[in-house]
Amino acid sequence: MTTALTLTTDSGVLTAAGEIDMSNAETFATALATAVTATDGSRLVVDLRSVEYLDSAGLAALFAQADHIEVRTGPLLAPLLEISGLAGLTTVHQT
Repeated sequence: MTTALTLTTDSGVLTAAGEIDMSNAETFATALATAVTATDGSRLVVDLRSVEYLDSAGLAALFAQADHIEVRTGPLLAPLLEISGLAGLTTVHQT
């Protein structure tokens, strides 16, 4: 059973909780693009600390916005972001 994806945006931070996979990656990508546009040139902080699963479709959404985001993550996703190369394209803060 998958955990539903919850997305909230507040003051330049997009917070995701649950699982990001091919079933909801388009929703995540749309929310990400909308939030990036709303920052008016500032970097959007994408908080993934409450994401329990991130597949390649979710990674693709992050890669598409790598020039416009910073990522907060916990120890679960940090290795994935490093191995995928995303950490080399944008700032990743592990907390």
